[in-house]
Amino acid sequence: MSGHILEHDGIQLHGTTILGVTRGGQTVVGGDGQMTLGQSTIMKHTANKIRRLYHGAVVAGFAGAVGDALTLFERFESKLEETRGQLARSAVLLSRDWRTDRTLGRLEALLVVGDCDSLLVIAGTGEVIEPDDGIAAVGSGGSYALAAARALVDAGPDLALDELVRRSLHIAADICVYTNHHLTIERLPSPAAPAVSPARGGSVHGD
Repeated sequence: MSGHILEHDGIQLHGTTILGVTRGGQTVVGGDGQMTLGQSTIMKHTANKIRRLYHGAVVAGFAGAVGDALTLFERFESKLEETRGQLARSAVLLSRDWRTDRTLGRLEALLVVGDCDSLLVIAGTGEVIEPDDGIAAVGSGGSYALAAARALVDAGPDLALDELVRRSLHIAADICVYTNHHLTIERLPSPAAPAVSPARGGSVHGD
């Protein structure tokens, strides 16, 4: 994904569908590769919406307007540096910026961020949410990915998180027109975590 924003008549390029799952000292965050201009035009099929932050100790994915998401990424990364990688504290400090910096306004973006032990959703309006069940999804296909992930957790608690995220995103891509099957998946490693080979249309990254 390049750092510039494509615009046409004031419409920004958007990225969609990010899913994160954390369990047993391991966190996996994945996203599809589709970038959509407005409501009808696919501009890119192979975008990477997932990043490693703070020396690889934090993984994050974005959905929403690309320019706003990059701004949110940069601000969150600066808080991680300030707190030496403390995820929750960084999110709280970022949230406080919306109450003190009137220039921020409303960023049309959402982040799913996680370390090995926790997962958060950060909104471009200052809200921070920690999911009760360790599963979070954002973007136009987020509700489908979330439902699929919860069903897979219930049906197969021993399923590797990489595969759980991959299957859930593929289900979302089968339903949501703004989500495709080109996946990028990042895993924060756990000593007991099994490696999973990439399946169709995706890539997986870990240490």
